[in-house]
This record gives sequence, structure tokens and C-alpha cells, in this order.
Amino acid sequence: MDNTKLKKQLSTFRSTKGVIKNVSHEVYFELLRAWESWPGTSKEFYASIGVSKTQAAGILGKAKRLQRDGAFGTMDFNEVKVGELLPGLVASGGIAGPCNAIELNWEGGKVIRFPQVEQLIDFLKKSAA
Repeated sequence: MDNTKLKKQLSTFRSTKGVIKNVSHEVYFELLRAWESWPGTSKEFYASIGVSKTQAAGILGKAKRLQRDGAFGTMDFNEVKVGELLPGLVASGGIAGPCNAIELNWEGGKVIRFPQVEQLIDFLKKSAA
């Protein structure tokens, strides 16, 4: 989400005295994601969302606490084991057995296989443009 949108959303929770309170969980979630992906300095981030250093500390602290408590849902890591692959898959090299390529389920039920990660990345970059 764009930081100007976050700034506007935060302003709806700002009192006449400038205190930010009763922020919704969705805004906390978006702020935390924006903070985690911010490439600049923390001072620039605070300015981009229109809060002071102390206000940001309180807001981000509460967002982190909510995340630890599971308020944003679980974002569990699901490990995929090689033994769980469907037997008999045919890889891009024509070899039967576990697939040694990256498979992408595309629109219309199409399956695209990429033997190397770099090819997948190039494909995704070109399709996003």
C-alpha cells in the first residue's frame, strides 16, 4: 500500500489534540508491512506516514504485538517434501518421476514448466509489464 494512503488512513484515527488511537487492525497490518518493506531510513518512513518518532514507536509496537498474538491470521510456512510429489510427473527433460522443474499453473488451466529459476523470474517480469 502506498504510504500516502496509510497517512490518510492514520489521520482518520487522529484526535483534535493529535493523538492517534483506536486504530483498526487492518491499518496496523498495512503499517507493519509497509515498515518491513521500507528501503529508506526510519525517519523518512515516519515522515511519509505523517507521525513523529514516538508515535511511530507506539503504533509499530502495537502492530508487532498484534502479529505475535495472531490478530492478522496465521502465516505458517508449509514445507513441501519431495516424497509427496505426485508420482509419474514428466519433467521438462522428458524424464518420468519427480519434477525437477518449476511448474506454474497459468490462466486457462495451462501449466508452464521452467527448468531454471532465472527463466521463471524473467517470465514473471515480462508478464507483469
